Amino acid sequence: MTSSPGNNDRAAWLTEQAVNLVDAGNLEEGARKLREAVSLAPDDQQVKAAFVKIQAENTVDVVLKLCERFTEKNDSKAGNEAVSYITARGSQIPNSIAVQCLQLLIKRRDVQDEGVRDSLIGGLLLYNSGAREYLAKQLQGSVTSSFDEFYEVGDGSAIGLAAVVLDSTGWPLESLRDVAEQDVFRLFIAKLLESGNDNNGRAMKGIARLLTVDTEKLYAIIDEDSFNAMLASLDNRLSSDIRSQATVATAKYLEASREIGQEQLSVFITTRIGKHTSDDLIVAFSAAAAVFPLVPAMASSLFLSEGFVPSLAALLEKETKSQMVEQAALDMLNAACIDGGCREAIRKYCLKWLHLVMRTGQNQRQGQAAVVLAKVKSSDVSGKASQLGRDSENDIADVVPMLQAMLLDGGETNRKNSIEGLAYASMQAKVKEEIAMNRGLLAKLTDRQGVSPLAKSLSSQMGESQSDQDPMTISTAFGTLTILDNLTRYLPRLSEEQKRMSQLKAYANAAPGTKLSDPLDDDHHVSDRCKLVLEADVVPYMVNLEKFLKQKGLSPSSLTIMAKILSSLSRTPQSRGQLVQQGAVTLLRSIYDTKSPERQRRRLAAHALARILISINPQLVGSNRISSIVEMVLSLLRDPEADSSEAPRDLLPEFDGLLALTNLASDPSLGAGTQIVKDAFDKIEELLLSSTSPLQRAATELICNLMTCPAGLEKFADGSKAASRRLHIVLALADAEDAATRQAAAGALAMLTEWFEVVVKAILERERGLKILLTLCEDDNKGCVHRGVVCIENMVTTEGDVGKRACEAVRALDGVSIMRRALSTYKSDQAIASSSMKALKALI
Repeated sequence: MTSSPGNNDRAAWLTEQAVNLVDAGNLEEGARKLREAVSLAPDDQQVKAAFVKIQAENTVDVVLKLCERFTEKNDSKAGNEAVSYITARGSQIPNSIAVQCLQLLIKRRDVQDEGVRDSLIGGLLLYNSGAREYLAKQLQGSVTSSFDEFYEVGDGSAIGLAAVVLDSTGWPLESLRDVAEQDVFRLFIAKLLESGNDNNGRAMKGIARLLTVDTEKLYAIIDEDSFNAMLASLDNRLSSDIRSQATVATAKYLEASREIGQEQLSVFITTRIGKHTSDDLIVAFSAAAAVFPLVPAMASSLFLSEGFVPSLAALLEKETKSQMVEQAALDMLNAACIDGGCREAIRKYCLKWLHLVMRTGQNQRQGQAAVVLAKVKSSDVSGKASQLGRDSENDIADVVPMLQAMLLDGGETNRKNSIEGLAYASMQAKVKEEIAMNRGLLAKLTDRQGVSPLAKSLSSQMGESQSDQDPMTISTAFGTLTILDNLTRYLPRLSEEQKRMSQLKAYANAAPGTKLSDPLDDDHHVSDRCKLVLEADVVPYMVNLEKFLKQKGLSPSSLTIMAKILSSLSRTPQSRGQLVQQGAVTLLRSIYDTKSPERQRRRLAAHALARILISINPQLVGSNRISSIVEMVLSLLRDPEADSSEAPRDLLPEFDGLLALTNLASDPSLGAGTQIVKDAFDKIEELLLSSTSPLQRAATELICNLMTCPAGLEKFADGSKAASRRLHIVLALADAEDAATRQAAAGALAMLTEWFEVVVKAILERERGLKILLTLCEDDNKGCVHRGVVCIENMVTTEGDVGKRACEAVRALDGVSIMRRALSTYKSDQAIASSSMKALKALI
């Protein structure tokens, strides 16, 4: 490119501006102007020199200049630029420059923006090995003074301290690093004890970070006082950030210390509760709520110890003047509901207080009381659907309206509590009906109104600002899926023997006056609920949710629930087209392909897809994805349920799989038939001999449709012994008791006899082979008659000696009379009449 004089002048001016801007520390604007100068005069020497100068500064000391401007001139903009630079390219900063920056930032404690200073120090320690090596040397010299110097700067610097002692590359000997790591861990604990509840959470973050990485090395350093301080950091009055760090540290310590830690935990909770002060009660209840999911067996044992729950109930009824105590108690009761025995104890002793809070409490407490009530009223101690609706205290009906109103009124806390409660309440049939009939509630559950769940979730995860609409979280998404699963779940199919055994067990276990089953859970009601759920756009909701979960690598159990919901929705043939339109096929493929050892999820997804494929035009699948779809459905045949129990195996997935493959094979242009023959013909051949009539019929229908592809025809007509054996099986099926099986087998034979002389010859050589075909021509089923007549037509019109033999054999079995009767009976049917006349013409 040649530059003009005007361009050179403009480039010179831009170059001068760029150099001045860079000297002033404005690197971004200077680089922009220099790029424009290069585009105007790429060969200009002044431009080239400026480019080299700026590039050199950019790679050597740009971050140092920014840090100098930040510390000497209190230039926060320069400080933030330095933070961005370190975050993006911290590992590329020369070690000597990084150390200079670190020394400068530590020395200058009088900067106005302490947050930026903390971010700079923390960033250098996290991203630059030279900075970590420098601090490692300082810790070897004086660990306490160096720790204090960096700890006091802020959270980022404290995390940087942990990063230094966890990075072995910055230490000359591993033994030195081990000693420093333990010393720093002790100093973090000392800070935690020194600051009581550690309101800024700094020490707790360091403890959690180190304990997570090196649990076995560090847990023994924690004594009873230290553990008590960690438990105190679970206080629900503290920020969620502090509590989450304390939860991580507590989990790691309990995992490593086992009985010792559990005993310390028990003493902590019982001692605090025994003091009866508001502060102690809040801390004890908060700690119990946090550890229930971590050590449920131990926490349940403490909760169910003699006198604990009755005395707790008495305490709550007498001392609930403090709203914070009330909230902490609700948190604990909610967490305790993870255990069936705890739910029963709460139901027995705490219902009165919970009802009082639900009626008179405010905001979150009122909602959480409703959630706990929903959990304990929805299941008894054995975890089965509760039959406790004999009095108003145990009836869930008074809780559900509150939960529904909470969801419809909006607000993140209300939404979370409502969904959690409805997930339990919707185990009861009458609640399922209430939810399904409430279109507004279903719309709110699936977030049909407003911003898409995926967009809101991603924004929430990235820390972006939210609108007033409710963000979706993993917990609420799982709760929503649980509700939808409850609404759409059919009762299991039982054999007659299983039904009798189930009734006997129900009679034996039932209390007087209880119902053995709820008519609202019969197939008719579930089908109606599935229709309402589908109309609420549940599939697009799950499509968005699945993308989010897959991106974050979270919650395989959520994918299993999605597969269950789709399996239920696909059970009704009338819904299958709508499922395709809403994206169910793509969603099921994605669920199936997700890497996971969970076999049930893949089988559910494949079965749901098979059901959908039974009822739709195969062209809707699309040739570009037919291979993976056929592979999914074939898995139902290759991987029958290996059920080691005494219960009979569920054959429905195999049956539906065969029907789906039959539909796909009906369109030769898709190429599904060739893949089916290649990958699963042996299994299909095996099912032709199944003692289960529906399976045998479905396999025969599939064989019939596979005759539309060369690979399928070849299996019967290549002249081999195997082909002869298969032909014999199909001939036998043409004489089966089931009319649909006879018709499908005859259809396959009609296509084979049309194209292959070897097949005609084989039928003539088979004892009763021709007799079976003539019998079809007199069948009560019109479809069988049509196919039988076509077979005879094909055989007697075959050219050469084989055709002559066929004519003679047909005449010998009174075939002429049979053809005449067929023509007379079905003279109004053009297809049968035409084939009959052609056969008679050849015979006479």
